[in-house]
Amino acid sequence: MASNIIQVRDLRKTYPTGTEAVKGVTFDVKEGEFFGFLGPNGAGKTTTINMLVDLVKRTSGEIEIDGLKLETDAREIYQRLGFAMQEVGLDETATAREMLQLHGRLYHMPPERIESQIQKLLKLVELEKVADRYTHTYSGGMRRRFDLALSLIHEPKILFLDEPTQGLDPHARKLIWGHLRELNKAGMTVFLTTHFMEEAEALCERLAIMDQGQIVTEGTVPELLQKHGAKNLEEVFLKTTGSTLGEDTVDPSGDPFIRSRH
Repeated sequence: MASNIIQVRDLRKTYPTGTEAVKGVTFDVKEGEFFGFLGPNGAGKTTTINMLVDLVKRTSGEIEIDGLKLETDAREIYQRLGFAMQEVGLDETATAREMLQLHGRLYHMPPERIESQIQKLLKLVELEKVADRYTHTYSGGMRRRFDLALSLIHEPKILFLDEPTQGLDPHARKLIWGHLRELNKAGMTVFLTTHFMEEAEALCERLAIMDQGQIVTEGTVPELLQKHGAKNLEEVFLKTTGSTLGEDTVDPSGDPFIRSRH
């Protein structure tokens, strides 16, 4: 049985305003697992993932990644992580190839390894023909795929993805799904937050659903369907969070929940 590569215990985040975004979250992710993290708008998903990669400082709780403590081994942990955020931030005055080279140097990779990774990743995300174009000329789908390539340049052991296919058309979304399956099959642990039920069902071995700062249920899709007497994951979501799909209420933490296309 695979060991836990991510261990989170009683994780909490309270902002200076007094808002409790995360209220004592505990969960594990196994090495090589494709783990999904779901929840309605404002549930605390993005805050949680940002604490795991140290973009947001936690109020309390324990985080251990690949046997290392975030508070004492942050530099070593960073070398093992890849992270693609909701908002893609690219240098508009650089080409894709130039940005990949820069990121490789920032990770202190040998030049020959950088070049081999660039060739491999451009092929993986199907951007070989546009690698020497400025990134400001890229479509939304191309930018998302390139952001994924950037997060993989140093061959991370764990990949964190926060809404990686938000705003993409179905074709671009399916392309990214294929890339992620290939990476996971090769042994990479993937931690995915998503609003798409079809995405979670298609990719994730195990899921946790978060609501109001707490995990309300977790398990494989078959386990969740049986546990909650549901016909599909969308119904599990509704039963565990009470949220209405398709509502257009937006809070500062993210986008409206997007209804499954099943």
